[in-house]
Amino acid sequence: MPDTGRLVRGGWCGAAPTTGAGVDGKAMVRVLEFLGGNAIPALFLGVFLGLLLPDLATLARPLLGPCVVLLLLATLLRVDWDGVRLYVRRPGLGVMATAWLLIASPILVWALVVPHGLLPPALATALVLMAAAPPILGATSIAIILGLDGALIMVVTLLASLLAPLTIPPLALALLGLELEVSVLEFTLRLSAVVFLAFAGALALRRLTSPEWLARRARHIDGLVVVVMVVFAVAIMAGVTDTLIERPGTVVLWVAAAFLANPLLQALGALAFVRLGRRAALTIGLASGNCNMGLLMAAMPADSDYDVFLFFALAQLPMYMLPAVLSPFYRRVGMPPGTNA
Repeated sequence: MPDTGRLVRGGWCGAAPTTGAGVDGKAMVRVLEFLGGNAIPALFLGVFLGLLLPDLATLARPLLGPCVVLLLLATLLRVDWDGVRLYVRRPGLGVMATAWLLIASPILVWALVVPHGLLPPALATALVLMAAAPPILGATSIAIILGLDGALIMVVTLLASLLAPLTIPPLALALLGLELEVSVLEFTLRLSAVVFLAFAGALALRRLTSPEWLARRARHIDGLVVVVMVVFAVAIMAGVTDTLIERPGTVVLWVAAAFLANPLLQALGALAFVRLGRRAALTIGLASGNCNMGLLMAAMPADSDYDVFLFFALAQLPMYMLPAVLSPFYRRVGMPPGTNA
């Protein structure tokens, strides 16, 4: 069986000419522009790199911390700040959405999967913990690319991430009898450092440039988001390929469960807030299904059931693939991908 520890620990806009073995700045810009213009299919294909090239995980692990900062920074450059200020001044919706994500959603999933005993215990545990986790930081970028409300999902994601250390451990204990090794102070300080660095970098770039300059480079920023998210996917897939070879039946069942759970949570989240309008409901739905299981992997004991960690890794597949599958739906309901209006 693969080692659980392998799963647990694991000038882009310039155009200056370079010589020798240096990186060609213009080529980098073209690559980022291409990825930004094709972000949805790029994410769809990129998530498979971790399965096809498992040795890349060793190289990717040290980049996880910087990538989290870069992902949030890029998101802050793309988000509608007037909309963020509006939601901050009127916090009711953000508070309600956060309560749904951190409390109502995991209790509902527990009621659906645990008492009936139809699923393997490890899978049932993983599903409940998934529902209890805050949205991934990349959810804001995905929302913007799909034409949803980036400001709303940014506010909800940050609020849910800050409160998650207070809600996940008691819910895990009450619903599953599971004790998580998470220090509220340590986690809050770590998250605060990420947020501070990202906000400081975004503020500096906004002061040094202009809204028009950033708007012209929106595709480059989206391309950077794609690169960062693919690096994370590669790192979190460490050990999964070995398990696929040794226990293909388990992997197939876990993948099927992930592809059912993600859109089901999205649908439930959208239905819970449907009275707020189509765009807000779909935005909260997106946040509901795309959960930060990397946070859970860091919080759980290293000797936890390997199959729970396995689900957290495989659940990345629908997070990266479903935007491509659902983008025609968003076009049909009047929200063209790549807009934030």
